[in-house]
Amino acid sequence: MFYLFVDGAARGNPGPAGVGIVLKEKDKIILKEKAYIGHKTNNEAEYSALIIGLEEAAEFTDKIKVTSDSELLVNQVKGEFKVKQIHLKSLLEKVREIQNSFLVFEIEHSFRENNKEADKLANEAIDEFNEGKREEIKLDYLKQEKLF
Repeated sequence: MFYLFVDGAARGNPGPAGVGIVLKEKDKIILKEKAYIGHKTNNEAEYSALIIGLEEAAEFTDKIKVTSDSELLVNQVKGEFKVKQIHLKSLLEKVREIQNSFLVFEIEHSFRENNKEADKLANEAIDEFNEGKREEIKLDYLKQEKLF
């Protein structure tokens, strides 16, 4: 079983956004990744972190346990909360598409202190972009989404 820790951050909500991803097998870090994803809402950033993380994890394993500090994200993926925002519905559909490639898929909510590494990476991505040290990655599944 592999463990995926994901976090998305947006400053301003919507605002400059980043994602952080940590993939572990037991206590061994397999992958750490951060990306600046442009001007997004916090929820779009959280979903983007999960999508990118699952895509990366699928290259290593078919059994994954995901940890996120976004209660909304976790409960929407579990089907316990309805997705009311139209722009999040397409993101959930993308998660479902990737989720189906795993034999075992679990997701759980954890408080930020248990997801510090992914949180740090997401915020570093924003800082590095603001300092001119990082380029924005274009996310095809978000390119036509409109909030208003």
